[in-house]
Amino acid sequence: MAMTSSLVTRQFMALTAEAEAPSGRANLMSIVILSRGTCGLTKGITRYMVTMAIADLMVCVFNITINNILTSHFLDSFLMYTNVCRFSAFIQVFSVQLSVCSTVSFTFDRYVSICCPKLKLNYCTHRTATVVLTIVGVLSFLINIPVYFRYEPYYLVGDIEWGCRTVTEYGSSPAWIAYKWILNLSVTLVPFPFLLLLNSLTARYILIASRARRALKKCSNGDSSSDPEMKNRRTSIILLFSVSGSFIVLWTPVLMIDICFKLTETITWEGPNSLYLAIKITVFLMYTSTCTNTCVYALTQRKFREEIKNIVKYPFSFIIKLCKQYEYSQSIRVHCPLARSLDHLGISSGSTFIQELEYINRRVIRIAK
Repeated sequence: MAMTSSLVTRQFMALTAEAEAPSGRANLMSIVILSRGTCGLTKGITRYMVTMAIADLMVCVFNITINNILTSHFLDSFLMYTNVCRFSAFIQVFSVQLSVCSTVSFTFDRYVSICCPKLKLNYCTHRTATVVLTIVGVLSFLINIPVYFRYEPYYLVGDIEWGCRTVTEYGSSPAWIAYKWILNLSVTLVPFPFLLLLNSLTARYILIASRARRALKKCSNGDSSSDPEMKNRRTSIILLFSVSGSFIVLWTPVLMIDICFKLTETITWEGPNSLYLAIKITVFLMYTSTCTNTCVYALTQRKFREEIKNIVKYPFSFIIKLCKQYEYSQSIRVHCPLARSLDHLGISSGSTFIQELEYINRRVIRIAK
């Protein structure tokens, strides 16, 4: 028996729920680690990566948790108020666009750093990164303001506007049609060819420069295996291609479906369950892209892996440290008569006075030995 669309929808929500938890934790961990600035990356790259992680975390919270899970299971909650529903739709589109635009900005920054040495000194700085990301955030916010007014109340309960539905003129009004094209150009149709172009130019430049450098090294000393510059370039290109490449691969199915819908002028669609499931899978892949960057960092950045290990080991190290301190304080009470006397008087062994006495006691024992 063929699956109904409602069953496919429930299965899709289950998949997105399973993907959301690790995605949210991964992005939160990335934000914490990258914000500490201990991964050996420049401040500019760190700001781009933190912004991408924040945007991906917003996608996890609003697009997956709120839109696909909470609103489907809590139909009578405050999330169904029209104003809340409108704001949620606005944030969902805004977070997706911020994720796309920050990835494009990061790719362009790496292109300038690798392929434009003269421009690199002025552009590839943390101040420029801050300005670029601020402009990207403001433009993404302004472009998506009309999304809030795309929806109207589904019905009224007393004087309360409830639910959301698309306004009737959304598919026929010239203004809304123009806005849909602007939104699609800024989210999918322009960023993806731009990412492909930048990556192609960067790869071409690196191949040419690497061949020339290897030839010069061989002519000078005959050894090109231990070249630190080549290692830095290799690390940069792996990070760049991994971030933008995974983004392109996971977003391409959504882009193709969106283009097909635009060419056929499809607004609402119902069809065979297999095609419906395929569309849901493409959306799931788009959501999956929100957690790939953390995996990319872990696979390509040694210091990032070390920071992850430190975070994982910290609770256990903290517990072991407390246990050792407790054992040490107990041993002091046993071997130091003065500490035992003061303990009877109610003076804590963790006070500064007792710590000084412990230090004097250790010095006396060392001298006696």
